[in-house]
Amino acid sequence: MDKLKMHSEDGIAQNIDRIAQLFPNCITEIKTSAGDIERAVDFDKLKAELSCPIAEGNTQRYQFTWPDKLEASRLANTPTTSCLRPCRDESVDFDHTQNLYIEGDNLEVLKVLRHTYSGKVKMIYIDPPYNTGNDFVYEDDFACDQEEFLIRSGQKDEAGNRLVANTKSNGRFHTDWLNMMYSRLKLARELLSDDGVIFISIDDYEADNLRKVCSEIFGDRNFIAQFVWQRACSPKNDGDSVSVSHDYVLMFVKDKTKFILGRLPRTKKADERYQNKDNDPRGNWTSGDLSVKSYTASCDYPIVTPSGRIVHPPKGSCWRVTKERFEELVQDNRIWFGAKGNNKPRLKRFLNELKNEGMVPESLLLDDDVGNSQTGSRELSSIMGQIVFDGPKPTTLIQRLITLANLSDDSIVLDFFSGSATTAHALLKTNADSNKHCKFVMVQIPEDIDEASPAGQASYKNICEVGKERIRRAGAAIKEEFGEKAADLDIGFRVLKLDSSNMKDTYYVPAKLTMASLIDDNLKTDRTSEDLLFQAMLETDVLLSEKIERLNIGGKEVFSVSDGFVMACFDNELDMETVKEIASKQPSYFITRYESFNGDALIDNLDQIFAAYSSHTIIKII
Repeated sequence: MDKLKMHSEDGIAQNIDRIAQLFPNCITEIKTSAGDIERAVDFDKLKAELSCPIAEGNTQRYQFTWPDKLEASRLANTPTTSCLRPCRDESVDFDHTQNLYIEGDNLEVLKVLRHTYSGKVKMIYIDPPYNTGNDFVYEDDFACDQEEFLIRSGQKDEAGNRLVANTKSNGRFHTDWLNMMYSRLKLARELLSDDGVIFISIDDYEADNLRKVCSEIFGDRNFIAQFVWQRACSPKNDGDSVSVSHDYVLMFVKDKTKFILGRLPRTKKADERYQNKDNDPRGNWTSGDLSVKSYTASCDYPIVTPSGRIVHPPKGSCWRVTKERFEELVQDNRIWFGAKGNNKPRLKRFLNELKNEGMVPESLLLDDDVGNSQTGSRELSSIMGQIVFDGPKPTTLIQRLITLANLSDDSIVLDFFSGSATTAHALLKTNADSNKHCKFVMVQIPEDIDEASPAGQASYKNICEVGKERIRRAGAAIKEEFGEKAADLDIGFRVLKLDSSNMKDTYYVPAKLTMASLIDDNLKTDRTSEDLLFQAMLETDVLLSEKIERLNIGGKEVFSVSDGFVMACFDNELDMETVKEIASKQPSYFITRYESFNGDALIDNLDQIFAAYSSHTIIKII
């Protein structure tokens, strides 16, 4: 049996593990200032293993840096003891839904999700603060002790204040924004599947910096596009120079070799470009250039047109097919020489052969196709019954990105700057329209709303209240709109709220143990068994959206997660017969507490019981 850590993954320890797998001789042990022995990396040996020029010290190199960048990277790797507590009262269809709405600072939430969701998210879309001087809030402090860090993880400081505006008068204007984004994007990459994709909305203030950061984290080779979105359809006359009518959407993938870009449905306008100039029985067609710039000697040959004209490929180029293949295409009437048979040859492409391929997307996202800011505002006001926010993204824009992401039936879509939950709304519409069952995970800090704002006057106290209400209303509206087609559409969501650990401090700091703490329960008094279950689930292989059933076994409450994949019991006086019945169900994981055992004999025999009934079960003890 193993003791549950009850904290998130330690990124530094994971990196050391990776080095140990590749270069075990580079791992050593050192004595800390406290006298403890701990594992460390021998960097001199690691440099020798790499045996190539190493950029270090004052060596000139290409790099993009700013103050505290290393601290931002370190912050992404440090573990957290924070947990996610379920909130049934604010959820919709808690016991059956596969969707999550998480309230809390997204840095802490991403750390909490690190183990369970690593490599499982197909698409991430975020619309982070644009750093315009009045809309960026952050709480990351790179110079703090452990006590201050735990206060931050509780979403407030000692005075109850935690949101700080990043004004342009701040000398660290770009630095603070970059530090905020860098640590979160590092964690985001870990959550993406190998064929996953991330889209990030941004404007001119930080677009250049953001692309450099993404190139570093995701790799420049994994850059796909920087889309230009027409967010305004009419010029503003109140600007001090040029009226800016666009924003950007950056698109990076985890691994370009494994990502397949989704194609767009064909449009009537696109189909109208196809005609049938020679009455070909295969129908309408258009023609494309037969030459290519990459040179191959076997594809460099003269072509004689029907009129007798001799045509060569452009200088430095060649034809895209060999001479033998060209003759086959001519015989199949797939080469067009023009109406008089005297033009440079072009390859015919038939519309009926392209119908299933879809259209290649363009880098321009025009408002006629995907909507603009006003579209998003009208859409939100309509679903909420009143004006609440200005300028939310339209669902049509997010749906376009979802199409490009090429989701499978059960893909997970994450948005950790959820705002008014446009991403959740868009995914529900996509699921209803395409009969898919993709799941969303929305993350939003419960930032207070100004009472004088439209949302405040509508009695919304924080952004999360707006987002949750929007999803409730959007789900009901989509069900009504799609009728029978949306009969099995999942419009629910589990609300989880970030909080400090369910465990007392002594669980993490053995040095603070006293005789009294050994006798006392290590679970905080205001926490429930379900709270404990959700924190424990983070160290298993099940998602937080999996089905949870409450069973009565031997008079004890036993949680069965994902049809018995995980079984957990936290009741006191757990006896041997109850444990045997649980083991007979052969779960992959069994989780319980030391305080639950009825006597030392059961503790001593626990491994033997599961060895007899379910030898593959992993036993975790709190």
